Amino acid sequence: MKLLAIDTSSVACTVAARVGETLTQRHAEQPREHTRLLMPMIREVLEESGVALADFDALVLGNGPGSFIGMRIAASVAQGLAHGAGLQIIPVSSLAAVAAQVFAESDAAEVAVAQDAHMGEVYLGLYARGEDGLPEAIVDERLQAQKRIGELDRKGRDQRVAAGEGWQRYPGLMA
Repeated sequence: MKLLAIDTSSVACTVAARVGETLTQRHAEQPREHTRLLMPMIREVLEESGVALADFDALVLGNGPGSFIGMRIAASVAQGLAHGAGLQIIPVSSLAAVAAQVFAESDAAEVAVAQDAHMGEVYLGLYARGEDGLPEAIVDERLQAQKRIGELDRKGRDQRVAAGEGWQRYPGLMA
């Protein structure tokens, strides 16, 4: 399977190509630079992977939740590329993608993902490791104010990981 993925829903601009077991990626955390970074990153990833855009099976789009402008940038580019190359777009939750990475790199049973939504809030997603190792939502993704997150009181805290830059931005959420 050959997949090209893009995500600009957070402070990070990310492009990756999966060709079989080979992963080629670019990742830059530069807020408000996504418009400038995205197309050159796509060109670099395509060149390094050695696969033409039209030869991919689909384009994976990180569809947030996240920055409205960042999501518009990625969605616009994805639509243009997919239309031109005859590819299908597969939308993926950006929060679930973070959880999937944590599950792939650790033995965590649960992941709490928080991304900065500004104005004292985060986009919150809580996931359990599914039987296939992929994230399964414990609750619906939501906008979370800086207040107690009741679902985190559940058992299993010793196997739960906090991921995403929202926890650093609003350390009071950890309490």
